[in-house]
Amino acid sequence: MLAFLRLALRRIAILPAMVLGVTLLVFVVLQFSPADPAYNALGEGATAEARAAFAQANGLNDPLPVRYFRFLGNLLHLDLGTTVPPSQPVADRIATAFPLTLQLTLLGLLIAVVLALLLGVTGALHRDRWPDQFTRVLSIAGIAIPSFWLGIVLIQELALRREILPTGGYVNPGDDFGGWLRTMILPAVSLAVPVAASLARLVRTSMVAELDRDYVRTATGNGLPRAVVIRGVLRNAMVTPLTVLGLRVGYLLSGAVVIETIFDLPGMGKLILEGTTGGDVALVQGTVLTIAVVFLVVNVIADLLVLLVNPRVRTV
Repeated sequence: MLAFLRLALRRIAILPAMVLGVTLLVFVVLQFSPADPAYNALGEGATAEARAAFAQANGLNDPLPVRYFRFLGNLLHLDLGTTVPPSQPVADRIATAFPLTLQLTLLGLLIAVVLALLLGVTGALHRDRWPDQFTRVLSIAGIAIPSFWLGIVLIQELALRREILPTGGYVNPGDDFGGWLRTMILPAVSLAVPVAASLARLVRTSMVAELDRDYVRTATGNGLPRAVVIRGVLRNAMVTPLTVLGLRVGYLLSGAVVIETIFDLPGMGKLILEGTTGGDVALVQGTVLTIAVVFLVVNVIADLLVLLVNPRVRTV
């Protein structure tokens, strides 16, 4: 337990440095945006003198390091700036949109994990037989299918043609959980399938490697129940999939941006699209930074889960 706490504290201690690096990267990249904040704020009818005065008043002419440290200071107070007129705090817009993206990501992650375990464990337990071949084909097909294309196909087949599920929109789960699930299931499945397919291959490979180890043969030879053996094998085999799973959350978050647009969901994807098309640097900066920080936190959590699942990786 002491080793786990030491490694956990080490993982958590480097998180602020990674977040600082992300803020610097996002800030610097978006400074090269062709969008003119003065033009967006004052409108196309503003004179050159008015734009210059706006830039001077808002510190847009200051050196890049000065603007970055001002941005960090505002960030410590959860101030991400304001959107272009009609002006609204970016933090408020994100606070409204992020819960939906988080719901979509978590539901997609749940579906992906369930499918990956089902396919991967089935393939490993029936190695080189027809169930294994069948799950391999499904995995390869799932990896090859883009999420946005799958989303469009699901809309055409299950929403437009058969009218089983809605084409899009959003229902608050607190108001109607069934309605929420109906609106979220198609986008969640669209996100989950490619992730589930890639994870299933990892689960199958890790399971096969563990099943070939000496301790499994010894346990089986001593008459230990098969269910007990498989449970131990699965726990040891989850180290690599759990590590990769943290990276796949980043894919789910980024994929949600496109999927939300296809299914007309008012999440972070809508904010990024709105900010990009409207030249709203503050809105794009705030949403991208939020997604990047969440991605870092999730990867740290995934590292901690690996430490919990397999004590062998604690020997550092």
